[in-house]
Amino acid sequence: MYEGVVQDLIDELGRLPGVGPKSAQRIAFHLLAADPADISRLQEVLGKVKEGVQFCEVCGNVSEQETCRICRDARRDLTVICVVEEPKDVLAVERTREFKGRYHVLGGALDPLSGIGPEQLRMRELLARIGGAEISEIIIATDPNTEGEATATYLVRMLRPFPGLTVTRLASGLPMGGDLEFADELTLGRALSGRRVL
Repeated sequence: MYEGVVQDLIDELGRLPGVGPKSAQRIAFHLLAADPADISRLQEVLGKVKEGVQFCEVCGNVSEQETCRICRDARRDLTVICVVEEPKDVLAVERTREFKGRYHVLGGALDPLSGIGPEQLRMRELLARIGGAEISEIIIATDPNTEGEATATYLVRMLRPFPGLTVTRLASGLPMGGDLEFADELTLGRALSGRRVL
């Protein structure tokens, strides 16, 4: 254990997702040895991100404006919505270059053990989008893990009453327990183009 502010820095870095105690310590000592100009740039970027980045009022993706670039793009297909868990999943699907519709970011997945139910996710906003526009297909692209499958099942039941709405799920081929973020473009592209109707 280190003294004072050094340990505070290690503790705060360790709270970041995917950063364990050893990684937090390495990052902290890297920052301590870094050039002051590098630290200033990092502080400036962190401040800009916190002040200037918001969530798109339409889909929930990250954006520097009220609506994200995908929602502003008139060339996108307005009749198809791909439902994902997090903004990072939008990027994963976009990398495939297979999808030309719009997105809806839930802001997570159902996880009752962690206290995340439908009320904590952007489910109502999805229903409002479907009710207020000519949507023909909803593609459920949640992660292939327990929480993602539970979320997909809940969405299918929730969307069943909408007449003329096709609800599809990414095809198999994605490893169970994985994240869309880590799927390669080819595998995710095939899963998207081979999606199955639920």
